[in-house]
Amino acid sequence: MIDWRGAVRAVLGALRGVRRGPTVTYGLIAACCLLFVIGPVSGLNPAYGTGDQLLAAQGAYFRRWGVVPADLMSGVPGALLTPLTALFVHGSWLHLLGNMLFLYVFGAMAEERMGPVEFALFYLGAGYLALLGYAVAYASSEQTLVGASGAISGVLGAFLFLFPRSRVTSLFPFLFFLPLRFPAWIVLIFWFVLQWLAARAAGAGPGVAYLAHVVGFSVGFLYAWARHRGGDRVKAQTAATEGESQP
Repeated sequence: MIDWRGAVRAVLGALRGVRRGPTVTYGLIAACCLLFVIGPVSGLNPAYGTGDQLLAAQGAYFRRWGVVPADLMSGVPGALLTPLTALFVHGSWLHLLGNMLFLYVFGAMAEERMGPVEFALFYLGAGYLALLGYAVAYASSEQTLVGASGAISGVLGAFLFLFPRSRVTSLFPFLFFLPLRFPAWIVLIFWFVLQWLAARAAGAGPGVAYLAHVVGFSVGFLYAWARHRGGDRVKAQTAATEGESQP
């Protein structure tokens, strides 16, 4: 007689042993890319028209799904959800590809360390707080804020605590784009200082929301410190690409 229960347990055990990879990281990348392609910003969806019609559609799209600090701070209905929806909206191909590169490089290891459920909640929470922090600082701004930058900055902050000695390959324009390998703590602290300096000089106008990067990074680092400081800090090595392209 066949032991079906034993066979099922063996199959389930084998499946649990299969490495699934960073499914949340890949899922986030896929979602951002898909929404960008079918949205009006990519220019690939003929449903949004061309010329002035396309520009109007893009403006309405950003206004609907992005964070408008004045709306968020004044309690406009639905505005409380925009720090989540804005994480999946990007302003250009370069904006999208830069963010997804950072998420791919740093998100996989962070997800492996945290686990998929914790990483997903952490990503959304860090992104929400990053955009909320920017909105609080510029409460009267009517400029729309979009992009996964705040959440990815949170991932970078967590990476700094979890993998400080991992070596990353960096490309610095002022060093003629020579690929140089440094410990993660050097690269990420250097990146954070640049964001902080840029945030001090920036305002609430169009451009990069450096303050959201600073808030997201700080939230990510503090979360990893509070949640994982009792465990072993991983010293595994990884190859990453880092440069002036800001998440």
